[in-house]
Amino acid sequence: MKTLILHTGGTIGMAAAADGYRPMPGFPERLRQQLETRASTSQPNYDIVELPPIDSADLRPGHWPVIASTLLEHWHDYTGFVILHGTDTMAWSASALSFMLRGTDKPVIFTGAQIPLIETDSDALDNVEGALHFAANEPVREVGLYFGQRLLRGNRSRKLATTRFDAFDSPNYPPLAETGNTITLHRERIVSPGEKQFVIPEFNDQAVAILTLHPGISGATVDALTANPRVRGLILQTYGVGNAPQGDRELIAALERATARGITLLNTTQCLIGGVSQETYATGAALARIGVISAGDITLEAAFAKLHFLLASANDTDSVREGLQQSWCGEKS
Repeated sequence: MKTLILHTGGTIGMAAAADGYRPMPGFPERLRQQLETRASTSQPNYDIVELPPIDSADLRPGHWPVIASTLLEHWHDYTGFVILHGTDTMAWSASALSFMLRGTDKPVIFTGAQIPLIETDSDALDNVEGALHFAANEPVREVGLYFGQRLLRGNRSRKLATTRFDAFDSPNYPPLAETGNTITLHRERIVSPGEKQFVIPEFNDQAVAILTLHPGISGATVDALTANPRVRGLILQTYGVGNAPQGDRELIAALERATARGITLLNTTQCLIGGVSQETYATGAALARIGVISAGDITLEAAFAKLHFLLASANDTDSVREGLQQSWCGEKS
């Protein structure tokens, strides 16, 4: 059996143009040629399939079903999958795929590069070879992200650096594996496969909005952001353990108006490490009283993807709220 490499775009397959980096033609064959120059007895057999490549900054939730559907078209023909993806939104897509492919019985490993494959000193081959290893040789039955010699849980990962080769980290969950001179796989950290629940809904790109709190934020800002009738979920990025200015009655009233219109409000923290504990301070408890849901230690990327998924697939608001408070595939503690 083989591993499938699915190329969706990103820096790894780009070349310099007059107006900046753009997707290069013939990337799959170029990748195969370069992998063959480093081939060893341990390199697995693989095929490469290419979707119309995009810069990952152009990614929308509507692209996620295309990636997932392509995997499912080939699901029974391969033992594992590597998804080449741009780094800017890789953690968002890895999170979304983890929810669409719950209970996966095969590894799905995202990777990419900070420097294009065709350029000197690129990190592309190291990342692709590492991802291929975990997609073909290890008992990783979840959606992961391999980058800079570490395998992370996809829905726990975040891009934290713009240029460093170790661009990704998993602030609230340790790596699943590290590579280098040796490969260390932490089997106890890998999620246990559950019941296979593959669901690929039709996403509304505008269903979820994000509001980052800042000193002096107004209720009018909330009203403006939620005025779009297509917005059905609002993620708050609050201070510390989930705090908001409870003394600003205008702001709290605007959030109440949003919940009264059926918009689901989810409270995440602006902090990289730790999570929301809404009842710790009166400022957080004020949000709980108006129906804001605590997100715990889920990342912004995973919260966004999961809320999108639930709004696209759940039958009612109660199901959305219930799903947000559960951990489906290791996305929260």
